[in-house]
Amino acid sequence: MDKATVGGLVMAFGLLALAVMLAPGGSFLAFWDAASAAVVIGGAIAATCIAFPFAALFLVPGVMKKVFNPKVSDLKPVISQLVEFAEIARRDGILALESKTEEISDPFILLGIQMAVDGTDAELMEAVLRTEMEAVAMRHKTGKSLMETVGRYAPAFGMIGTLMGLIIMLGNMDDPAAIGPGMAVALITTLYGAMVSNMIFLPFADKLGFYSKRELEVREVIVRGILSIQDGDNPRVLEQKLSTFLPVSQRASEDKEAA
Repeated sequence: MDKATVGGLVMAFGLLALAVMLAPGGSFLAFWDAASAAVVIGGAIAATCIAFPFAALFLVPGVMKKVFNPKVSDLKPVISQLVEFAEIARRDGILALESKTEEISDPFILLGIQMAVDGTDAELMEAVLRTEMEAVAMRHKTGKSLMETVGRYAPAFGMIGTLMGLIIMLGNMDDPAAIGPGMAVALITTLYGAMVSNMIFLPFADKLGFYSKRELEVREVIVRGILSIQDGDNPRVLEQKLSTFLPVSQRASEDKEAA
């Protein structure tokens, strides 16, 4: 579970709730309007249906789930595993890694190790692994684009709902007492559009972009590590090369442990 995502959502909605409670005469009921919610949420979903193939919309639940529960490996365990494989390959030969395939949980590492054990040409192996990386990047881009699309259209439909409310209000100017409540309802739609966009979908898109970049970075480490293992590089040299992907603070701690 991504604690930052959950904490950010709780903080955002909590601050709005606190602002309503601290406002003189503030009431939560004053900020609820079913018609406004229908225009913003329904309109944003409808626009997304127009913008994407229907099949892509079924990806939305899975994409939103990744925001809360991302499956991205940490670099340090990945580097440690690759160094371990390099030690085995250097000591017992690369074919000895075949016995380790059952212990590998990452499908990407497993693919690379299997190709290395099979004696696949280095250029072909790199091409296959990088093609797999490109496919992953394209899938991530689609998910991020879905979130961005909903976040982009929600404020627009909020404005549309506001304009509709103003038109209805101006059509009933005979009753001055209804102008204030009518204006409030019209503005609620804009509020809903801004909240849906800036508190949910656009931050979700940014979080997906962050995790996509991080996953591709891990896969880049894996590609370089497996190619080095196939080339028969010294495990210590391999560890130093791959450690350059770690933050300086983590590299310093690893150096202390090694010492």
